[in-house]
Amino acid sequence: MMCEENQTQVTQIRLLGFQSLSKYKTLVFIVFIFTYICILGGNLLIIILVTIIDHLKTPMFFFLKHLSIADVLLTTSVIPMMLDIIFVEEGILSFWGCLIQLYVFGIFGFIQCFLIAIMSFDRYLAICHPLRYSSLMSPDLCLGLVIGSWFLVTVLISSGFILIIQFNFCGLNSIDHFFCDFGPVVELATSDTSVVILQDFVISIFLIFLPFAFIIISYVCILFTILKISSTYGKRKAFSTCSSHLTTVCAYYGTLIAVYMTPSDESSSNINKYRSLLYLVVTPLMNPIIYSLRNNEIKRAMQKLMSLTIQNGWKK
Repeated sequence: MMCEENQTQVTQIRLLGFQSLSKYKTLVFIVFIFTYICILGGNLLIIILVTIIDHLKTPMFFFLKHLSIADVLLTTSVIPMMLDIIFVEEGILSFWGCLIQLYVFGIFGFIQCFLIAIMSFDRYLAICHPLRYSSLMSPDLCLGLVIGSWFLVTVLISSGFILIIQFNFCGLNSIDHFFCDFGPVVELATSDTSVVILQDFVISIFLIFLPFAFIIISYVCILFTILKISSTYGKRKAFSTCSSHLTTVCAYYGTLIAVYMTPSDESSSNINKYRSLLYLVVTPLMNPIIYSLRNNEIKRAMQKLMSLTIQNGWKK
């Protein structure tokens, strides 16, 4: 189907951004650019430390490194453009630029569901099967789990993307959002979108609820194992190894389900715009803090990196 004679094909997408905050745009811009710098700094530090420091070359930190990579890619696909929209009070994207942002945002966002689920499996093996942990969680298995996750997420997101690009977009081209999210983009389509909405629901089950169910099962097993530990110190130590991961699970999945798995109307879609900031800004900012910067091994790695940097500086 083509656009009707009295309608024009959409070639540009107009992002309305945060028009209700226009009076405070300077303050909002400063807050978000500072937050983005912190997100990049914290996550890139994790990536560098895990890459070059030997005692961090363990499965837990390997998965944490890839979670940080996903955080950097996710925020970079949205926040720089969001900063421009805040400053000029609206954004203009080409139609295909908007669809590409939607595509990469879906991949970088949902890969975190799988990485967080894999990390719960790692914690399960470490606590429930400590003697077999090293043999079970081999480097080949770690790499295979990460590559398999990227492949599966890319295939599922691509299947939805193929349907969306076949829709007609005629007439309206304004989105009350700060990036090209799935819901607002589909609402612009003048074709029948029932199939892609149903497909999105099915994909969400695979990308959100199945990993979440896996995490819950893992933590039920972990809880039973911890309760069997006789000493209070042993229980506390075992729980501390997964407390940071549990915090990330609650923060990430809670906001993701609240935004994408609740019925949307005109009022809730505006609320979802602000909810999106939780997993776009807050969660990537929290991960380096709750996962690493409180971790003694990361602190030792940072001290080692600083001493190496100072030594190299003196040699020069």
